Amino acid sequence: MNRIGRRSFIISTTAIAGIALSGIPAFSQDGDLPSLENRIPENPLIITPTDRPGQQGGTWNHALVGGGSLSMLIRYQAYEPLVRFTPDWTGLEPNVAESYEVNDDSTVYTFHLRKGHKWSDGAPYTTEDIRFWYEDIFQDPDAPSTKGQSYWQADGKVAKLEIVDETTFRVVFDSPNGFFAQGLAWANQDQLTKAPAHYLKQFHIRYNPDANKLAQERGFDSWVALFAREHGLDEDNVHFQNSARPTLNAWKFTTAPGEDTERAIAERNPYYHKVDTEGTQLPYFDQVVYQMVSDPEVLLLKTLQGEIDMMDQYIASPANKPVLFDGKENGNYDFYTLKETAANVMVFQLNLNHNDPVKNELYNKIEFRQALSLAINRQDLIDAVFVGQGAPAQPSINPDDPLYNERLATQYTEYNPDLANEMLDAIVPERDSDGYRLDPSGRRLSILFEIDQVRSTFIDMFELAIPMFQAVGIDAQIRTMDRSLWETRVRNGRDFDASAHQFGANGGIAAMLDPRYFVPYNSNSIYAPGWSLYYSSPESPNAIEPPQEIKDQQQRYRDLLATGDVAEQQVIMAEILEAAADQFLVFGVSLPPDGYGVVKNDMVNTMPVMPNNFGWPTPGPSRPEQFFKN
Repeated sequence: MNRIGRRSFIISTTAIAGIALSGIPAFSQDGDLPSLENRIPENPLIITPTDRPGQQGGTWNHALVGGGSLSMLIRYQAYEPLVRFTPDWTGLEPNVAESYEVNDDSTVYTFHLRKGHKWSDGAPYTTEDIRFWYEDIFQDPDAPSTKGQSYWQADGKVAKLEIVDETTFRVVFDSPNGFFAQGLAWANQDQLTKAPAHYLKQFHIRYNPDANKLAQERGFDSWVALFAREHGLDEDNVHFQNSARPTLNAWKFTTAPGEDTERAIAERNPYYHKVDTEGTQLPYFDQVVYQMVSDPEVLLLKTLQGEIDMMDQYIASPANKPVLFDGKENGNYDFYTLKETAANVMVFQLNLNHNDPVKNELYNKIEFRQALSLAINRQDLIDAVFVGQGAPAQPSINPDDPLYNERLATQYTEYNPDLANEMLDAIVPERDSDGYRLDPSGRRLSILFEIDQVRSTFIDMFELAIPMFQAVGIDAQIRTMDRSLWETRVRNGRDFDASAHQFGANGGIAAMLDPRYFVPYNSNSIYAPGWSLYYSSPESPNAIEPPQEIKDQQQRYRDLLATGDVAEQQVIMAEILEAAADQFLVFGVSLPPDGYGVVKNDMVNTMPVMPNNFGWPTPGPSRPEQFFKN
């Protein structure tokens, strides 16, 4: 049957019976650990290694780039949701949860935790942690964490939580939610595995009457600010910066990012819930050591010198590939292939919710956005930055996907500066003495694109695109900044002109779960932060009621998420894409060619071909816990 709601099923792990357990961690904070049988759940998750079983020991040499790359940790060591995507991204499988069931109409999800599962400090992981997150973080108006949690809603109503016993709980929706399990599996969305109640309660006023005093001792105005910092689930992954915080991840930071200027160290979690087919507790690596590097050029040099075991983010650009290819022998590494799933190599995004009323009105004219798109010579950008790999395209769906919409993909991709000028003359005809157009208030029409400085391909493309915009009278400029500042300025602000980003998805279930360029629905839709809040948190003071056509699009997306019927999902998603073609909210350069990454020759159990997507947080679902070195 195609409909998930008609499949009442249980997905569970293989029994541990008959497997001899082994493996004593080389690292622990107190040096006095219980036996392995008393550290892992009664029914641990058995991982079949990609190539072969390994042995505990060694160091995974890694790197973090700049101050805002904490989200990369989700890719490397922190993809541990209740249920996770399979390595080939064809489905879901239990992970922290031992099993789960879905009723016929996708309104009740029942989860079973593993009896005996523990946090990294040995404290039990039970439904009390689930209840604490739901009641004291998610639903507490003083300490809310709602980022990335829209999948907890169906038809605008938040699901109810029912605790059955210490290891069983239900999530109950008033209306069908066919994508809830996939929402849990999406990278960095499942907060049910990230809120250690026994640790966080000390910072919450409901459990500690002295929480305000504690907050003031640590330099915060109130417990609310300290608690938000400690749970860190809405603050750009700051929970990674706290080595005292327990985790369910394979490795736990003993020197967290920011606690040392040169490196961060994560050591094996002695209570990790997975073993291999021979009974050896995972992870294999004793530790992960991240060098803190200032920029991608430093990372490139370290990779060429053989100091990085596995990496693709920030260095695996088309321009770097010849250099990295020539350095393979000296660096003792090879390449792996990334099947690109992003909606575009770079997406230009004007701020359609700008605080400046003149800019806001101008940017919301579809003809203005269309004219800017026509001003770009995409083939020049593709030839120069991607060595000719790619073809002009808007943020869209892959041509091989059943959902492909040709109009969405190809409209306004031709290079036609004459038509661009003609369209702009009808909107902003006046120019100053330098030939730049004047906006309706008489100011020079300047657009400042603010971007993350580590995206080297973006910078290369903008070097070519800026003169193209200027040629049609737009004073386009670029400002690069550290990722952490970009997150504050762009993702969480409304006074920026424009930005550029990537990601999204170009097909299949990924496009349905991340339609950021087709529907303003979360903070990844940076072109419309206020409209996105209207969808996800309409009660927020920063939410902005969008025009009717956008509200209609948001309702289509709610309808999509409400059904578990695969055929109906396809129909609704096709309607969303057709409406996106009408609205032309953003514009891009090219659908991405396949990418690559670098992996040392002595790394075992890595995948030679992987999807490249943050939702499937490359390489997280390939199970880094079973990587090791020869």
